[in-house]
Amino acid sequence: MPASPSTARAINDRLALGLLQDRGPLTAGQLKQLTGLSRPTVADLVERLGAAGLITVVGESGAARRGPNARLYGIAADRAHLAALDVRTEGVAVLVADLVGRVLAEASVPIEGDTGTGPAVQRVVAAVAGAVGRAGVEGPHTVGIGAPGLIDPATGDLRDSAGLPAWHRSLSAALQERLPGARVTVENETNLAALAEQREGAARDRDTFVLLWLGHGTGAAVVLDGTLRRGASGGTGEIGFLPVPGTPTLPSATDCSGGFHTLAGAAAVVSLGAEHGLPAPATTDGPGAAGMVRGAVERVLAAREPAGAGGALEESGAAERPGGGGAVASAVGETVGARGAAAAAGEHEPGNRSAGVAGEPVARWDAAAGRPGGRKSRPVAEERPVVGGGAWEELPAAGEPVMAREASGGGPLETRGGEEPPAVDEPTGREPVTAADPAGTAAGADERFLSALADRIAIGAASVVAVLDPGCVVLGGEIGHAGGDVLAGLVAQRLRRMSPLPTEVRAGALGGSAVLRGALLTARDRAQDTLWSDPSRSPVPS
Repeated sequence: MPASPSTARAINDRLALGLLQDRGPLTAGQLKQLTGLSRPTVADLVERLGAAGLITVVGESGAARRGPNARLYGIAADRAHLAALDVRTEGVAVLVADLVGRVLAEASVPIEGDTGTGPAVQRVVAAVAGAVGRAGVEGPHTVGIGAPGLIDPATGDLRDSAGLPAWHRSLSAALQERLPGARVTVENETNLAALAEQREGAARDRDTFVLLWLGHGTGAAVVLDGTLRRGASGGTGEIGFLPVPGTPTLPSATDCSGGFHTLAGAAAVVSLGAEHGLPAPATTDGPGAAGMVRGAVERVLAAREPAGAGGALEESGAAERPGGGGAVASAVGETVGARGAAAAAGEHEPGNRSAGVAGEPVARWDAAAGRPGGRKSRPVAEERPVVGGGAWEELPAAGEPVMAREASGGGPLETRGGEEPPAVDEPTGREPVTAADPAGTAAGADERFLSALADRIAIGAASVVAVLDPGCVVLGGEIGHAGGDVLAGLVAQRLRRMSPLPTEVRAGALGGSAVLRGALLTARDRAQDTLWSDPSRSPVPS
């Protein structure tokens, strides 16, 4: 049955608005070409959307062209405004943006651990109101909140979770009361991070993947066939509670100590670094642990570079460095080499691993308490896990290439494991302590630390891969971003030994800013869905 005229208009309007959102400003002729609609139909929808205040003329196409056919139409950015919040245990980061996502104002407010629920909520609400005022708008159309913990799928409310501050659960209602005209929504922060990485970060070319959050706490977000999966109770991805080897106890229903969180949460990462003699960070939260990991990666890469080589190691992973080798260098080579092959084949390459999105705030507070990362968080036991650094790198798996160096000192010679082993005392590219560092110097300690950390992360990643077979694991959060391609390559090596399922491992491109960015994207989607569904009922611009 053909669509009614009103339904057809609504479909055409949404199609045109979606193109303007995804591709930016377009002329009427370009809209005609992309939609396949007739010229009169396009002219009608442009007039209709302009009258509703949803699109506006933002310029002209080509300096030599003038007149109606050259006008560039774009989403009316000031049609509505948005607010996004990243709620953590120790504070909240806030931003206010227009309808196309351009940030207009930012704020952050620390919340000390002994602050009561009422004062904490008042501080956050005041910070939001202040950011709205600085943005020069009356109020947000939609507010998106990213918070740790479980979201009730029936009500959309943050559920009572032991270990999380009570003010988290009161914040949504307080904002709704202060901003009565706004639509306030709450989503689990790891889910928002996955949305941001898929739309703007490391998973832009993936419809199915798992984001493993590595921050103050641990969590996972599952995206299957383009759809975020939340589970029957909203608990999909509670990987912090996953029972794993290497911990002294088992987790309980109210305490994830003894689960994967105990191996890979920020406090555990800092403790692991201290065991390997690395400098201790000022705090044991996500940013503190990330700084430790980033420093280890930078020192290892610097040690692998020959004098005057610049950034050659990052640019080519085809050959190992003379006297270098090692598990970390091998991982860098494999990861960078894979990215280069993908680029040569025309495949998507994830965003810049060295920094988050330009201009995106990453709120950091000088608080020792930290936040419950992607999910629920608990104090981490200080006992050393039994998993050892580098133990899985000593022997290659059957049929796996081994990097052996020719006697002439030229490029690497690829042989198959078990067929042509390297000469005695020759580096294979998999030793936890390299021949160039037999005494365990600073670079060797960094390598052993990263190798041991990869051991731990791979335990959780392998469990997820065995159940979901996602094909891609993104190491998100501050720690995953700080580890970059080096840590991702080490985890990928271990997954190849632990799982028969081929799985790509990528470093998150957005780091800790992914939660705030995901909250903004969610707010924008919901605001646009409301405005675009019935332009006649759209509110006046704020």
